[in-house]
Amino acid sequence: MRFIHCSDVHITDDYFALPLRRLGWRRWVALVELTVGGRAKRYARAPHALSAIAREVQRHAADHFILSGDLTAYALDSEFRGAREALGALADDPRRCTIIPGNHDVYTPGSHRKGRFASHFGHLLESDLPEYRREGAFPFVRLVGTEAAVVGLLSARVPLSPGLSYGTIGDAQLAGLEALLKDPRLDGRAVLVVVHHAPLTRKGEADHWHHGLRDAQALLRLLPGPRYAVLHGHIHHRYHHPATTERPHIFGAGSSTEAGREGYWLIEVAGGQVVGGQPQTPAL
Repeated sequence: MRFIHCSDVHITDDYFALPLRRLGWRRWVALVELTVGGRAKRYARAPHALSAIAREVQRHAADHFILSGDLTAYALDSEFRGAREALGALADDPRRCTIIPGNHDVYTPGSHRKGRFASHFGHLLESDLPEYRREGAFPFVRLVGTEAAVVGLLSARVPLSPGLSYGTIGDAQLAGLEALLKDPRLDGRAVLVVVHHAPLTRKGEADHWHHGLRDAQALLRLLPGPRYAVLHGHIHHRYHHPATTERPHIFGAGSSTEAGREGYWLIEVAGGQVVGGQPQTPAL
């Protein structure tokens, strides 16, 4: 079985064509990142790159497509619509596609309060085993074929202020995941756990306190060995830490649409194990 994993596609609207009053102060701060930091330029062709990655599903005959959050720059409705349009029919089918929100998708309290991500992608939060949900739709699980299961977790929280982008899964979701993993319906299946924040950096270390996954070790302890993989984004580098007897494979998809660094993982499952992955560059 094959899985395509991408992340942090950051579909970005033209913020200078929008009324400043409606953007709110958090996005005013973000304008510095868009301009001086060059983010707007780096993601100008993000819709084109995301559409190209979606087409790779057919080219590789992939069984499932996974996007581990940060569909948007700063959680505007127009950016969510752009991501949905770029993905095309792929995003209509939960059997073929799993998407979770990232911290940029809940960038403002208003975007969270209005359920902006769910209004565009909530149908992809359906669960084949809904009895294990503990926080809204999470954790949800999708049984893919006979050899794999994809589990979605929520780590993205509304930041207290710009510059704070750490994540937390929380005890409730972790308890739901622990119970789920004991369900006999998962026996013999590889389990791909999708979360936005990174359990480990590309150097194999815990991320900084203001940017990392606060309960990373609690998550990894539940997933020992090559049967399991954690698929994440948030850190804009593409890397893979192979599984050990004590922890799962860890695949960081990087920023899949950033100009000059476009790419994704093609992850392979066989015999109920995650057997590896190959970094890929889409045909743009």
